[in-house]
Amino acid sequence: MARPLLTNRDARRLFLDRHLLLRPGAGPGKGADLENVLSGLGFVQVDSVNTLARAHDLILWSRRGQYRPQGLESLIARHRAGFEHWTHDAAVIPMRFYPMWRLKFARDEAHMQRRWPKWRREGWDAEFDSVLRHIADHGPASSSDLGGDEPKGSGGWWDWHPSKTALEYLWRSGRLAICHRSGFRKVYDLAERVIPAEHLNARLDDAEIIDWAMTAALERLGFATSGELAGFFAIASRDEAKLWCSEALAAGRIVEIDVEMADGSVRRSFSAPALLDLVPALPDPSSRIRLLSPFDPALRDRARAERLFGFRYRIEIFVPAERRQYGYYVFPVMQGDRLVGRVDTKREDGALAVRAFWPEPGVRMGQGRVTALAAEFQRIAPLAGVDEIRHAPDWLRA
Repeated sequence: MARPLLTNRDARRLFLDRHLLLRPGAGPGKGADLENVLSGLGFVQVDSVNTLARAHDLILWSRRGQYRPQGLESLIARHRAGFEHWTHDAAVIPMRFYPMWRLKFARDEAHMQRRWPKWRREGWDAEFDSVLRHIADHGPASSSDLGGDEPKGSGGWWDWHPSKTALEYLWRSGRLAICHRSGFRKVYDLAERVIPAEHLNARLDDAEIIDWAMTAALERLGFATSGELAGFFAIASRDEAKLWCSEALAAGRIVEIDVEMADGSVRRSFSAPALLDLVPALPDPSSRIRLLSPFDPALRDRARAERLFGFRYRIEIFVPAERRQYGYYVFPVMQGDRLVGRVDTKREDGALAVRAFWPEPGVRMGQGRVTALAAEFQRIAPLAGVDEIRHAPDWLRA
């Protein structure tokens, strides 16, 4: 029997709908509404680069135009509706997912035990008791509150002082939790003083956690290979993902389909009948232009985004300036269900400085599209904290 074919148009729209980018996002962007957005996405990656807005703030703003950073801060520090840990990278995760992270705590701890002695400064594993005792006795602490007599290194993640390494180890293994951030500095407390009891005390076995992680990933991706499902939360291993797909397929929980890529090729993937049933009713996207974070969930799997949208994107932060093709921190730009270009823009002297916009091949920059791009700059100005937009003379590189 031939596998069902999901056309590229339908695949893009299903994927974007799952990522809350297809339909207009009405809502205040705080409280219960923001909690629903976080739950719908599954997680929001946290990143420190702040040329325009931090990654997590821009991701949430892209779904809720009224969102402001204090909304996420309140969700974590006051309402305890989210916690920070790792998926593929550092992320804010819905609090109700905390029980599923216990498997990740255990696996991260085993990984750190194997690897960290080889490439961390000596002495970090002797600091566990003193770090835990300090926090238990004196309350939440950041890395600057500990290790006063320890020689400080460069501050890079590879050169932490021993108490900082102990803090990270205890956090990654689940004994500490981040209670809030001061500026962008993480502040840690005992997990039992941060995580609500109903989530802290809940227990699932490994098989239940793997089933949840794979099911929840498919719901948020719409379709995926076993490897893409494993990579979404980075809880299940690739072998566990393959086994889950085989068993779920045999049980009729998922189906195999062919998905048309941007270049016309097809890629065999898994989906679920309920997800495919959504496709006929998916709305046409609006013509609004959206400026996205480089770490937007829709783009963080660069290879998948390139196959699906025909859009190649790479961060050039670590590329020497003279070798950059575009710029230090360039934002992808979406219109409808297409990625139409990328823009180099940042806060500069109280204004939004638009240095350059590069349209994708085949994208014509008529007046309507230029106007739509200008409207997005106006929308993002309050988030960036600016009230003026300045364009470089040669900003449009059409």
